[in-house]
Amino acid sequence: MQVAIITVGDEILAGDTENTNASWLGRQVTERGATVARVLVVPDDTAVIADYVRRWVDEFDAVVVTGGLGGTHDDVTMRAVADAFDRGLVVDPDVLDEVTATANAFAERNPDLTDAYDLDLDLEAWAEIPEGARPLDNAAGLAPGCVLDGVYVLPGVPEEMRATFEPVADEFGGDAVSETLYTPMPEGALSGTLADLPERFDVALGSYPAPTGTPGRVKVTGSDPDDVAAAVTWLSERLETVEEPGERA
Repeated sequence: MQVAIITVGDEILAGDTENTNASWLGRQVTERGATVARVLVVPDDTAVIADYVRRWVDEFDAVVVTGGLGGTHDDVTMRAVADAFDRGLVVDPDVLDEVTATANAFAERNPDLTDAYDLDLDLEAWAEIPEGARPLDNAAGLAPGCVLDGVYVLPGVPEEMRATFEPVADEFGGDAVSETLYTPMPEGALSGTLADLPERFDVALGSYPAPTGTPGRVKVTGSDPDDVAAAVTWLSERLETVEEPGERA
């Protein structure tokens, strides 16, 4: 399964916000055996988003778009995805009910905020999804996601993105298998051994140096678990290795 990830946001392009969503999604997709073939950051521009979705939906098995959902002026992703498929935006009654319930619950929990800022949201704008799309409940926020013909649209707030991805996580899969070795050896000392490996095993190989004082990574990927395991064993006998550092969030 070949997957492309598009993250939307002027703030990401400007460096104001780190693109943690793409890294997290890449790990989730890869762990399930799929392959992330593209990662792209685009501005809050309807035409740009629509152009890439339109092109990539035929090129890849799935396209994941995260960011730009909601009812504010720069939340244009739903409109862009609808445009990519030449469809309109519609308000699904069930989605509107969920959005309304979430908004009411927030108001009840935060009466001071509601009164101080005179919150009056256009809930229908927050509930719009492309015609024919399957809605995805946002258990951690207001704006829902959706799925349309292999395009998965998720919120940009990391907590909300993860919550919305969870129900569809099992829809990503494939035959790719990866194992990673960690080594304190400098990358230059690895080159000879690593150059020999692809000639011996039907695997792909990646070498990733790390800052001084932390181990680098050697990642072996293939479609046959036995080939990957054999390659890792072969490398382990020729490289100095250490235990995996602490897990990433």
